[in-house]
Amino acid sequence: MTIDQINELLDGRVVNRGREHEIEFGFASDLMSDVLALCDEKVVLITGLANVQTIRTAEMSGIDHIIFVRNKKINEQMLKVGEENQMTLMETSGSMFKTCAKLYNAGLKPCF
Repeated sequence: MTIDQINELLDGRVVNRGREHEIEFGFASDLMSDVLALCDEKVVLITGLANVQTIRTAEMSGIDHIIFVRNKKINEQMLKVGEENQMTLMETSGSMFKTCAKLYNAGLKPCF
């Protein structure tokens, strides 16, 4: 899937557009230690944890795309770090459960 397909599916808002590549897998977590176990550039992180540590953790894991659920807002510090790392950052109002269900039903594969 592309970030544009995901954005349309979730009725989201892309706050920062980074590297463009196909997204094949999804991973949902608010526990950043679980995110550190991921290492596939074709994954999108789905989280409700809206802070700069989320961006830093994704950077360390090689994740280029993050979806913030539950209407969490991307602040200026998060945006700055996301821009520096060429990450795509998106906001959506849906819950993590609904977001994951929509992406899974559209063909996104789970990491595990």
